Amino acid sequence: MAKRDFYDVLGVSKNASPEELKSAYRKLAVKHHPDKNPGDKTSEDKFKEAGEAYGILSDQEKKQNYDNFGHAAFEGGGGRQNSGFGGADFSDIFEDFFGDFGGSGGGRSGGRRSSNNRGSDLRYDLSITLEEAYEGKKQDIKFSTTEKCNTCKGNGSKPGSSPNTCTVCGGNGKVRSSQGFFTVQQTCPQCAGSGEEITNPCTNCNGQGNKQASKKISVTIPKGVDDGTRIRLAGKGEAGAKGGTSGDLYIFVNVHSHDLFKRSDENLFFEFPISIADAALGTAIEIPTIDGGRAKIKIPDGTQNGKQFRLKGKGMPYMRGSGNGDLYVQVNTEVPISLNKEQKELLEKFREIENEKSNPSIKKFFQKAKSFWKN
Repeated sequence: MAKRDFYDVLGVSKNASPEELKSAYRKLAVKHHPDKNPGDKTSEDKFKEAGEAYGILSDQEKKQNYDNFGHAAFEGGGGRQNSGFGGADFSDIFEDFFGDFGGSGGGRSGGRRSSNNRGSDLRYDLSITLEEAYEGKKQDIKFSTTEKCNTCKGNGSKPGSSPNTCTVCGGNGKVRSSQGFFTVQQTCPQCAGSGEEITNPCTNCNGQGNKQASKKISVTIPKGVDDGTRIRLAGKGEAGAKGGTSGDLYIFVNVHSHDLFKRSDENLFFEFPISIADAALGTAIEIPTIDGGRAKIKIPDGTQNGKQFRLKGKGMPYMRGSGNGDLYVQVNTEVPISLNKEQKELLEKFREIENEKSNPSIKKFFQKAKSFWKN
């Protein structure tokens, strides 16, 4: 595949100044850098193509040869050896480039050190009942964490002294090394990214700035909380190192299963057994509700097994918003067992006088069965 014109690659004219060349290349390098486009072969090729173009056009001698002879000026023999990236100085370009990605450079390093020294997040598993999830509750919890040292106020140095600037990274918290064309930036191994060295450590925390502690806080569990809900308490996690911000505390709520009610989002489901006589003749039943109260349901005559009745607003509260879900009561017809003589006689008499009109589902089934056997 033929190479594209280097000026077209960078999107500049042949009269472009060195500053314009540098600016054009930098935009392309940032856009197509492999770190921003992992696994993208097209971006990788464009990144290399832009680097080769800038490597030629930023060198006055190579640029003149390219303007006179094009790509042929660097094909074959020794000319090819000096083409590509070889003669260009990319250091100042990638100084800015790594700054964009959070590397060292200027006034931004302090904020990055604070981010690097952020305390760890903590997790607390809290188990509650379905009734507590309905009502909501406040509960005190205890957990182990790290807190800022009261003696040194978290900076790790003995009172009256201050940390010194790290001698390895010069206070940036980052060190860089060249690996061929690329410049690799890493967290400073001496100060662990803080940019400071403790030369006179606090005796209370041994220069760590933090100490292990047991903490007790009050947590509010909102009404309607569901199983698996995660509650975030900002800044209640471990203290950050060297004055860094504290992490967060995440409370994971586990709602125990209930003996009577089953839950689906804000709705509750309840199964109630009734006798054949009640299902056939109709009745009124009284059922429990999650708030500890009672509700009455009228069961009409001829109610079939599995029929559901809806009680509006008797479910769980909506955690976000107002109102409640619904309670669905399913009646399950129970066939009696261990019948006595009188019960059997009554049922035998009932069967004798029963007609097909009383059981439309049975009649419909046998009509289908007869048709099946006939065919």
